[in-house]
Amino acid sequence: MLQAQPALDVLKKVEKKHRGKAVEDENPEDFIDQDTPNGQKKLLAPQMANQYCPSTVEKSWYAWWESSGYFRADSASTKPPFVIVMPPPNVTGALHIGHALTVAIEDAMIRWRRMSGYNALWVPGVDHAGIATQVVVEKKLMRERNLTRHDIGPDNFVCEVLKWKERYGGTILNQLHRLGASLDWSREAFTMDEQRSNAVTEAFVRLHKEGLIYRDNRLVNWDCTLLTSISEIEVDHIDLKEETMLKIPGYATPVQFGVLISFAYPLEEGLGEIVVATTRIETMLGDTAIAVHPEDKRYMHLHGRYAVHPFNGRKLKIICDAEIVDPSFGTGAVKIAPAHDPNDFEVGRRNNLQFINILTDDGKINSNGGAQFEGMPRFTARICIIEALKAKGLYKGAKNTETSLGICSRTNDIVEPMIKSPQWFVNCNTMAKVALDAVRSKRIEIIPPQYEQDWYRWLENIRDWCVSRQHWWGHRVPAWYVTLEDDQEKTLGSDNDRWIVAKSESAASVEAQKSYPGKKFILNQDPDVLDTWFSSALFPLAVLGWPDDTADLRSFYPTSVLETGLDILFCWVARMVMMGTQLGGDVPFQKVYLHPIVCDTHGRKMCKSLGNVIDPLEVINGMTLEGLVKRLEEGNLDPDELNLERKLTDYPDGIAECGTDALRFALISYTSQSDRINLDIKRVVGYRQWCNKLWNAIRFAMGKLGVHYSPPATVDVSIMPPICKWILSALNKATGKTVTSLEAYKFSDATSAIYSWWQYQLCDVFIEAIKPYFFNEPQEFESARVASRDTLWVCLETGLRLLHPFMPYITEELWQHLPQPKYSCRQDSIMISEYPSLVEEWTNDNLENEMDIVLDTVNKIRSLKTRTERKERRPAFALCRSQDVTATIQCHQSLIILTENDETPADCAIAIVNKDLSVYLKLQGAINAEAEREKLRKKRVGIQKLHHAVTHMMDASGYREKAPQSVQEGDMRKHIALLQELEVVSEAEKKLDAKTDNI
Repeated sequence: MLQAQPALDVLKKVEKKHRGKAVEDENPEDFIDQDTPNGQKKLLAPQMANQYCPSTVEKSWYAWWESSGYFRADSASTKPPFVIVMPPPNVTGALHIGHALTVAIEDAMIRWRRMSGYNALWVPGVDHAGIATQVVVEKKLMRERNLTRHDIGPDNFVCEVLKWKERYGGTILNQLHRLGASLDWSREAFTMDEQRSNAVTEAFVRLHKEGLIYRDNRLVNWDCTLLTSISEIEVDHIDLKEETMLKIPGYATPVQFGVLISFAYPLEEGLGEIVVATTRIETMLGDTAIAVHPEDKRYMHLHGRYAVHPFNGRKLKIICDAEIVDPSFGTGAVKIAPAHDPNDFEVGRRNNLQFINILTDDGKINSNGGAQFEGMPRFTARICIIEALKAKGLYKGAKNTETSLGICSRTNDIVEPMIKSPQWFVNCNTMAKVALDAVRSKRIEIIPPQYEQDWYRWLENIRDWCVSRQHWWGHRVPAWYVTLEDDQEKTLGSDNDRWIVAKSESAASVEAQKSYPGKKFILNQDPDVLDTWFSSALFPLAVLGWPDDTADLRSFYPTSVLETGLDILFCWVARMVMMGTQLGGDVPFQKVYLHPIVCDTHGRKMCKSLGNVIDPLEVINGMTLEGLVKRLEEGNLDPDELNLERKLTDYPDGIAECGTDALRFALISYTSQSDRINLDIKRVVGYRQWCNKLWNAIRFAMGKLGVHYSPPATVDVSIMPPICKWILSALNKATGKTVTSLEAYKFSDATSAIYSWWQYQLCDVFIEAIKPYFFNEPQEFESARVASRDTLWVCLETGLRLLHPFMPYITEELWQHLPQPKYSCRQDSIMISEYPSLVEEWTNDNLENEMDIVLDTVNKIRSLKTRTERKERRPAFALCRSQDVTATIQCHQSLIILTENDETPADCAIAIVNKDLSVYLKLQGAINAEAEREKLRKKRVGIQKLHHAVTHMMDASGYREKAPQSVQEGDMRKHIALLQELEVVSEAEKKLDAKTDNI
């Protein structure tokens, strides 16, 4: 039976007749880009441009949003709060693409919550980045003026840093504006402004008073180039498998690592020798003991005796200590240098050993190391030590070994564990237990949850935190040393009991007078500054006004979620939890979302030394190859790091203009990639092209809705054509998927749901399906035309609101172009409009299932049609094996419907839709039997793979006991359906064979 819809054919003829005229009428006026005064609502041209242009669309909106107060939160609001504190970027330079990912995710959350009725607060700030800033400014001084910081002194150096801050602080501000970050700028914070500095001082004083900050001699990570201790986050650990030559700052030739050197210590009284091994032979100058395993029969009898140092005569006590001896060294004894190895440090404390530091601050051997090596750089000394050992007959050889090496991420120098003068430490034990319990008890939820184990592992093995830094840019330690007038020893810090911790020098003076009544004294503040992470750890508290009892602190603490990179889970996130619970009385945030690390397209982490760092503005605006080269040449890279040919191979033609919206959407869509994002700019370009599709969808609507169109307050789906009912149901499903994904912090799933609806359902199907209704004739379709017009407007208006948190600029521009309902209170901006929610009466699962079959059928026929060289229409047939499928095909498509008893026509290509439906396309002349067989063979293989996977899952151990009954029933349905599809393939193969046999 021919189940055609004559009316649809009429519409198609009319559409073809008017297509040319419609193109001419769609844009009767030329587009004019109007200038908008700064801060005012953007002036839109009455006629939309023919194509989407990011730079045109994105201008003016941000200034209007900000001036309208849309970004500001109200501490007195009765709305539920939703608060994010933006991880403060370092003031050292411009934002990179990793920061853009942070902005894209956090702004999407804030805009969604703001539109969903929350009192949304997003707090901006920048970090003074102590060491990082000092390093770049020192490089700048040396490169431009050939000066060190010591040449100009502390005060002048701080002035240079402040100049740098002003320069790059403005750059960061501009980048955040361009990225569309809806931050509450009235609450902007800088970690060294007055409020934050007061918070740092208050925290230090309180923690010291509570016994959690103390001053002591302990091992620290020392950088001999920076001349300061550094935090663990600034240490990169590299694993070496064998001998490796590394370039070290200050050395003309590469230095050898990954080698285990054995040598002997003579025993006292001529009792022989004891052989030890080390990967750092130069540290033997600081050895004060030798450890042997208590069960090692070769050496256990030596416990309590002494060996003699060959270069300085020092006696080395031999001790039994099973914890320090590493059998992999191949010896039964290990040298102990307590002042230069973390493990040796603990052995030294357990056994009351001497702690002898043999290095100066800049990495030279000092007088403790022996006169013959004094003044030598440490890696020069190692060569001389080996030669001296050989001369004494004590050198026993060397071999390759695996080792881990700590390297400073900022200088590439080898980090030296060293005992310096007493440093300030934070006792982390008690606070770490609280932080552990916060995650275990779910007061804090870590997303993705697999990082919980890392949290537990780190905090269960936490060490006390050294917060002293020996540089000039940062918060001075609020501690003063008391020197009495009659003191014989007046060296700063020589008596650890003379330190007074106070909020100010005047407060310290009062305390000194109480402690030393009637005595004259001088107060000198500790010249050290605090670790940058100390002030960063206070950030959620400090930005809300702590230690003062502010309205912001009462309304917005604890914050809702911390979004940051997984690489700073411990150095920042854990410390914020410890400080927040200790000083603020509660966890600083309820959830922690850890985003992946952004790498280049080859999977390499972006860093300046590789030259693969991308400025988000280069993607937003586009950048020529010449511009990229110039940016690298004018940057702060050392000349030997500037290898342009290697660094620009990924962008031989530069970077195309993509715009903010495409960049944000691309970055968020990448977040499903575990712990790393391999960024491909081509993907961003693809989303920029998709923005043009959205643009054209609105242009089409504006042309078809007409200038006099007034959207309805509500739509009645019961009287709508099936295609309108379907698209609204699909929109409902996309809305539900988007909201549930956002609630679950599955941002990539949210972008996927929105993209699929706009691209594959609205643009590819619905708009194409309703186009014939928008022509003047025939009048009998007026009701369908009206319903389609209303549905189109509802879809576009709702879809733009659904998309807005991810693409703020284009959605605002297009939303403002749409006609406004006359009798409703529409908000002035899309960003303060209500976020879409489910509309119960729109849901129509049966219709969606029918349309899935129809669309799958259309796609199968199109795939068959690609085999024909000519483009003319050809007869298509549907072989239906159930009444429901027959009814669906009859309702939605003009096909020749066949039943199982009907004979399929000759010379047809076949495609299997599902077990109940196959489609055939009449080809010109005889079909290619071999090609059809190959297609059916591939179909069979595909079905068999799916069937095998389902069967394997159902046969798995514990499946019947553990899987819910509903899941098992669904799997059984899949199993049966796949078997039926295999039968359909077999049937098609038999029919094909029968036809070819008859030829």
